[in-house]
Amino acid sequence: VQLQASGGGLVQAGGSLRLSCAASGRSMFTFGFMAWYRQAPGKQRELVASITARDSTNYADSVQGRFTISRDNAKNTLYLQMNSLKPEDTAVHYCHAEYYSRVQWGQGTEVTVSS
Repeated sequence: VQLQASGGGLVQAGGSLRLSCAASGRSMFTFGFMAWYRQAPGKQRELVASITARDSTNYADSVQGRFTISRDNAKNTLYLQMNSLKPEDTAVHYCHAEYYSRVQWGQGTEVTVSS
């Protein structure tokens, strides 16, 4: 299983980005839990948003109301729509999947928000 994240970039505060995470090697229908994490320089990796196989979502307080996580099982892709971006959202963002007690991480995609 491989997870390929994309969509990061440089954006001004208040702007938007959409991250994508394409899964290969296994159908996303079997991924019971998927999530986006992020890690800012000098900080620990933190959970940003998660979504279960039944489309139950959960968000960090810091992104609630601004970010939306979604999954398209037919396209084998996980998304993170990020609106009203703030400089404190600057971080490397990682996609994450869990299936049958296994964990898979994608490579990071960097998001930089300028003030």
